[in-house]
Amino acid sequence: MSALVVKIGGSLWRSPLLPRWIAALRDFPGPLTIVPGGGPFADAVRAAQPPMGFSDRAAHGMAMLAMEQYGLALVDIFAGLECAATPEQASAVHASGKLAVWRPSMMALELKLAASWDVTSDSLSASYARASGAVRLLLVKSVDVDAAPDWRGLVDPGFASHAAGLDVFIAGPRALGDAAQILARGGVAGSRISFANSSRKIAS
Repeated sequence: MSALVVKIGGSLWRSPLLPRWIAALRDFPGPLTIVPGGGPFADAVRAAQPPMGFSDRAAHGMAMLAMEQYGLALVDIFAGLECAATPEQASAVHASGKLAVWRPSMMALELKLAASWDVTSDSLSASYARASGAVRLLLVKSVDVDAAPDWRGLVDPGFASHAAGLDVFIAGPRALGDAAQILARGGVAGSRISFANSSRKIAS
């Protein structure tokens, strides 16, 4: 069973859908790593940057720490999750029968990502997937795919370049209806993104 990387949107932090998504992900029969969004912790960084005047480079580092805060909260709230800073640590977590939750700070320098708000946890999840050898990435969002003109409205501006070569899916609330069954079979819930044409529309 090939590995799956799942980015859990930060906007789900207080949604009743969050525990349902975690429960569905637990049914996946292969190695699964969760990349947490920044949630309210990243929002605090965004709010503090203008009045404090710190650089985008500092904000980028702080935003990754925000992802780690969200991840620590997920591990504390939901059983069967354990933090991992590297793909090697994630493999050990998988071997114990748990879902790994990535802490990005340790790998940040190796990934050499631009220090910009154009590169958020979406691009980070794609970069982690590629670094870990995973070929499938699921982005779990708080809105459905067709709520935006195309998939670019649901991801950060740098995502396409970081996700090149990956099989990418986006799932919103409606995808939860059969997500557990699909994931239990080793599939991926949601709509698959096509990078094959210039319009970059969602593929059926």
